[in-house]
Amino acid sequence: MSEMKPKPMLGYEKIEQYAPEKLAELEKHYRAILELIGEDAGREGLFDTPKRVAKSIQFLTQGYDHDPEQILLSAKFKEDYREMVIVKDIEIFSLCEHHMIPFIGKAHVGYIPNGYITGLSKIARVVEAYSRRLQVQERLTTQIKDAIQRALNPLGVAVVIEARHLCMSMRGVQKQSAVTTTSDFTGAFQRMETRAEFISLIHNNLH
Repeated sequence: MSEMKPKPMLGYEKIEQYAPEKLAELEKHYRAILELIGEDAGREGLFDTPKRVAKSIQFLTQGYDHDPEQILLSAKFKEDYREMVIVKDIEIFSLCEHHMIPFIGKAHVGYIPNGYITGLSKIARVVEAYSRRLQVQERLTTQIKDAIQRALNPLGVAVVIEARHLCMSMRGVQKQSAVTTTSDFTGAFQRMETRAEFISLIHNNLH
């Protein structure tokens, strides 16, 4: 992805990330979609919409350009610490691959180091890298767990995701308050007492 930096206007600078070589093709398809649903793609309010959506979809799916394991390895440090490391309430914005409608929520990620730790922000970046793709929540949960397990080889990894799916709210069953929870665990977190401690910590308001 290249960065395009338009000239500042009235003290405001907008920075966008997209691949210029893909822009024209995506724009063409979105213009055709507008016409297929019965809209006038040439009217004032919609004239630049295909280009805006073409940029938007590249931003929303930028996770394909990132390698989550390399993110973790870029800040891998030797450390003799063998208790839980938990990063909770990581915001998630993803697109359901079935309808390309958003699902939003939070991820709670924990691991028990086995000689190595990683930068705390890297955990959030791994979540971001996988969520900024076309996804299902179940696979997203497992991908985060697997990336941490492979990169750090910890004593255990725990991932819990809670999310609202707009495909359930806006169409189909149209249930506004439904929340989906998924979880996946490895190693020490497969023991009931360790898992219970993790669940307790992510739901306690300690800050």
